[in-house]
Amino acid sequence: MSGVPTARIRQIESRYAELTTQMSAGDLPAEKFVALSKEYAELKPVAEAARAVRVMRDEAESLTAMVNGGESDREMVALAEDELQSLKEQLPDAEKALAVLLLPKDMADERSAILEIRAGTGGEEAALFAGDLYRMYQRYAETQGWRVETMEMSSADAGGLKEVIANVTGQGVFAKLKFESGVHRVQRVPATEASGRIHTSAATVAVLPEAEEVDVQIDEKDLRIDVFRSSGPGGQSVNTTDSAVRITHLPTGLVVSQQDEKSQHKNKAKALKVLRARLFELQREKLANERAGARKSMVGSGDRSERIRTYNFPQGRVTDHRINLTLHRLPEIMEGGGLGELVAALIAEDQAARLANLNEGA
Repeated sequence: MSGVPTARIRQIESRYAELTTQMSAGDLPAEKFVALSKEYAELKPVAEAARAVRVMRDEAESLTAMVNGGESDREMVALAEDELQSLKEQLPDAEKALAVLLLPKDMADERSAILEIRAGTGGEEAALFAGDLYRMYQRYAETQGWRVETMEMSSADAGGLKEVIANVTGQGVFAKLKFESGVHRVQRVPATEASGRIHTSAATVAVLPEAEEVDVQIDEKDLRIDVFRSSGPGGQSVNTTDSAVRITHLPTGLVVSQQDEKSQHKNKAKALKVLRARLFELQREKLANERAGARKSMVGSGDRSERIRTYNFPQGRVTDHRINLTLHRLPEIMEGGGLGELVAALIAEDQAARLANLNEGA
């Protein structure tokens, strides 16, 4: 029988039973109970999927024996053949579901994320599109029960956004947004275009897993911290104190600025949060590149220079170029509600690619 080995299934079920017994003992130290609870919660869906596969395999084996065992009751044999055929049709899906659950997990998947959007080529129209993308992600976040906090925002003179950095917090944010990194292209007639010509503009999106202090150690001596007065659109001062903060990470050259808060202390804390996320992502990229072909097998590398999606307004369609998927539901997607279908398709494609890699290496 192909798929996950039976020995592995027994191992999963055995560990799940062991955890169930340990947790029902009731005399565990608090720390131990928390650790077991976490493992139990993570293992439960895997154990349930493993049990479903085992039960189906056992039934298929019994039915095969009945069909081939010279059973004299032809009616019973016919019923067994029908049941066996039905099981053979259901088993591949159950096997795949279990295999997907057993794929190596990106440990950052359950984390919150830092979302960065910047206007690219296209001038005023690119800034307007960057603003549209930010609203799209805000509305999608609402459908997921996530919270979006704007950390830094730079508005364009004619509307829209030159740049925005936001903290998206909730369960599994990074898992669902990580494939959004890259160049998003828009094709539409700008409001300022009198002749009705379609323009092509772009914005870049970067999604970084939120990093904790334990993930990234930042040495104060590696930082250059500059303070200055916050400025609004057009450069006018919006604060009479030096509350804005610019942090330069000297070893990498990364620069982060924050000026949204009136407090220098709060701006510094926000800037460090963004810097930590960027340094964490650099570590993750280095690790991924060290693993032979790891990035090549994914839906996308997360490279911000890679054009990943086109939003064509005249035709009302959105095309994701990595998986050749086109949806004629642009208004719904821009309102956040339809984005889930794109997200699900990208996750499914990534899982399929990783499963294929596992099978090739088997």
